[in-house]
Amino acid sequence: MLNPNLSKQSAKFLRRLSKGQPKHAKQIAMKLVELVSNPRPHDCAELKGYDYLRVDVGEYRIIYTFDDTTLFVDLIGKRNDDEIYEILQRKS
Repeated sequence: MLNPNLSKQSAKFLRRLSKGQPKHAKQIAMKLVELVSNPRPHDCAELKGYDYLRVDVGEYRIIYTFDDTTLFVDLIGKRNDDEIYEILQRKS
């Protein structure tokens, strides 16, 4: 089992979502719990051109990496919104 490590941006997004749409926030939190146990579920995909994986939860996308001990959640955002990928490009 991995230790979860959410970026400041991911934690802030999840907090905001929990105030406005608690059902969606709970779904994302449940997926994060699953990722801690199994960081490569059947529905994950590698992002082309990046060393990140992604997984979808409803209309949201979680972008993350992991090593032997830690799950690093770098971004959480809307699937249909290019903003999440623009942020990812700026981080790289």
